[in-house]
Amino acid sequence: MANNSLLGPGDPLPFTWLNQEAGGDVLLTCDHASCAVPAALGTLGLPSEELTRHIGWDIGIEGVVRRMAAMMEAPAIVAGFSRLVIDLNRPHDSGRQPGSIPEVSDHTEIPANKGISSAEAEARADALFWTYHNEIIAKLDAMQAGGAVPAYVAMHSFTPHMDGFDRPWHVGICWEHDGRIPVPMIAALREHTELCVGDNEPYAIELDSDYGVPVHGARRGLPHLLVEIRQDLLAGEAGQARWAEIMVDALGKVLADRSIFAIEHFG
Repeated sequence: MANNSLLGPGDPLPFTWLNQEAGGDVLLTCDHASCAVPAALGTLGLPSEELTRHIGWDIGIEGVVRRMAAMMEAPAIVAGFSRLVIDLNRPHDSGRQPGSIPEVSDHTEIPANKGISSAEAEARADALFWTYHNEIIAKLDAMQAGGAVPAYVAMHSFTPHMDGFDRPWHVGICWEHDGRIPVPMIAALREHTELCVGDNEPYAIELDSDYGVPVHGARRGLPHLLVEIRQDLLAGEAGQARWAEIMVDALGKVLADRSIFAIEHFG
């Protein structure tokens, strides 16, 4: 399943499936669920407190995804390693894409990522990046072969503070050209009048800097979106449970429109 030159017997799995055999019409992904690092790479030259802050993973989002998968009886794939080892939501090109294996993240230098060779970059990609995305490809292929047009829902979380700016959004819906799910999703979330809902905040989807949605969603013509939830809202189980309920409720309203489930290409 993975390249054993990087991953050893004591390492976590590169990904975990939830409800893998479920059919349905939604696939959930969680690219940045973990802050783990393969033992062969030590701590990437970082103290543990750096790995466990937001640069190492999307804090709290795994708990939301696990609850959503159970509530929706939907398949979900959860990544097993830190985005600092290799970012599963950034295009990979033998380490030449700066976001793929970052040398600096939020002003923190990543010593083990500086000047790595193409062979080292490819070992990380083979063990983690391609292994993960090939699983997604296989699952989407199987769902479509069964007659479904699955919605691709990528779940992420974001830090409340960045570059001296306090981000006001509680949740952001990120998209590029296909508004079939994002536009009504924003409206559904804004029914919660206490929430500050961002439209392409704190990020927008961009072909050059994002991977999952452009490749698995837009390229296939599947309905799709990327969700960002603010990390301070997911610090404990109660917050994760609340946000799972909010997301499942909003998605349920949006996906009740069966016209969404068609192959369409935009942009």
